[in-house]
Amino acid sequence: MGDLTLLFILFAPFVGAIALIFVSNRQTMLVRGIAAGSAFVSLLASLYLFYAYDPVKGGFQFIQRFEWSRQLGISLHLGVDGIGTPLVLASSILLFAGIFVSWHIKDRTKEFYIWLLILAAATIGVFMSLDLFFLFFFYEMSVIPMYLLLGMWGSHTKTYNEMTDPEGLKLRDSVKFIFNFGSNSKEYAAMKLVLFLSAFAVAALMGILLIYKYSGLNTFDILVLREQAKLMNIPVLGTTLDKIIWILIFFGFASIAPLWPLHSWSPVGHAAAPAATSMLHAGVLMKLGHFSIIRVAFEILPETTRELMPIAAVLCMFSIVYGGFVAYYAKDTKYVIGYSSSSHMGYVFLGMAALDYISLTGAVMYMFAHAMATAMLFAMAGWVYDQTHTRDIPSLGGLSNRMPFISGCFVVGCMASIGVPGTVNFIAEVMIIVGSWNKYPLQVIVAVVGIVLTLAYLFKMMRGLFYGPMDQKYSHAHDAVSLPDRLPLLIMITVTIGFFFFPMHLYNVVRSGVDPLIAKITRVVPVASQEHEPLGMNREARAHASPQDLAALPGDVSPLTPYMSRSDQ
Repeated sequence: MGDLTLLFILFAPFVGAIALIFVSNRQTMLVRGIAAGSAFVSLLASLYLFYAYDPVKGGFQFIQRFEWSRQLGISLHLGVDGIGTPLVLASSILLFAGIFVSWHIKDRTKEFYIWLLILAAATIGVFMSLDLFFLFFFYEMSVIPMYLLLGMWGSHTKTYNEMTDPEGLKLRDSVKFIFNFGSNSKEYAAMKLVLFLSAFAVAALMGILLIYKYSGLNTFDILVLREQAKLMNIPVLGTTLDKIIWILIFFGFASIAPLWPLHSWSPVGHAAAPAATSMLHAGVLMKLGHFSIIRVAFEILPETTRELMPIAAVLCMFSIVYGGFVAYYAKDTKYVIGYSSSSHMGYVFLGMAALDYISLTGAVMYMFAHAMATAMLFAMAGWVYDQTHTRDIPSLGGLSNRMPFISGCFVVGCMASIGVPGTVNFIAEVMIIVGSWNKYPLQVIVAVVGIVLTLAYLFKMMRGLFYGPMDQKYSHAHDAVSLPDRLPLLIMITVTIGFFFFPMHLYNVVRSGVDPLIAKITRVVPVASQEHEPLGMNREARAHASPQDLAALPGDVSPLTPYMSRSDQ
């Protein structure tokens, strides 16, 4: 596969979507086969990419570049580093799993799979893009499929389904539902998602265009801009240009993360979306915000990032606590998992804000781990809804007798989301907490409280769904028995548990992307050793470093691997 790996991963879903255009909806198995086949090609190529990536070499690998406009300095420049590689793998896993989670969809099956494939391909494109133009292009491309998947295949909440229009007709049975944007309708959820993401994407675009204009380099190439762009100390509106650009980039992309108070579109979108869309939404779409901030703000504006990143450290506390409390009191399964996801994204921002080797490595690993855990929960919430036609937790209960496999998998999903030992989430959470403690002890305490909240609301939801007495009107519900029904859950569980027992390749890959980034931001002089080890600061660099630079350094000993070279020790 070699140099074409990224092209296989990116374009296999697009090819599958194009092929589906020429297939009739009456050929259901052919439609499913094409969708699953294209997703499987992308998954195989992603697995090859993940294990072929050389963490000793580090940097951007598997690079492909196709010039699009020489005059404008735009090219389809693809490549992955240690941060993008695991996220590409997560996207491919969730696409393949989502195809099977949606195996029983009968309403316009072909169109559903076309948009699902395009959505996944768009997220993969963001994780691969080394050109700001195409990074933003793929970022915006993900919005269109989300709107259609929510608006056409989504579902209203229980409250909305019970509402009637002035003539006494139920809104879901009335023609007026097309024009209704009441807060419980799927149309409202789809429109709110588009308005939020598009509005803040304009802010991010303004930041990108300012980088393009004032860098003077006539290029959108990230690798060129990070080495040559000089945006510091240009006075604008009583401040400097680099700060204005950083604010535009950060908040423009933080909306999709979603960071409080820009989060309100996300849980509503989760509640309305079909299961596979919720999986991709929570698993990888939300990570586009963190990744884009890392790729643009961290890479191109490292000094400004060091100065302004405490903003994220403050806001992440509100994300963690607010999302946790709302999830605890929510009665809709998807709202619980949706607000849980918003809460957990605060942990990623905490790991990013600390600007520490351990914390940022943990944050990237947590993005990967959270993708698997939350996707599992959404897949099972979708199964319960398909069987009972309700997401109202108080009206359910006792389903473990009817769904032993689903209830067992749900326990694993909850354990992973909490971060129990035995799941890769545990490793990532510990790294975020340990790496952030020296710089942000208050935020770490809030994060630990958030873990307790997570345990409370997930156990509450699990008890409400699967234990206690069961209403006999749900006696027809049945378990996931067939291979297409069980396969996606087994894949995600295997990944979650497998990377706990064998984490080192994931850790080394991520660390190879984090090391040079943190070294650049904190002005740490990298030390080369005979064997590949994380970058640190040698004696000479320590002697000439400022107190702030030394304070930003991690401890001398990492839980997994040392920071300094052997000669320095």
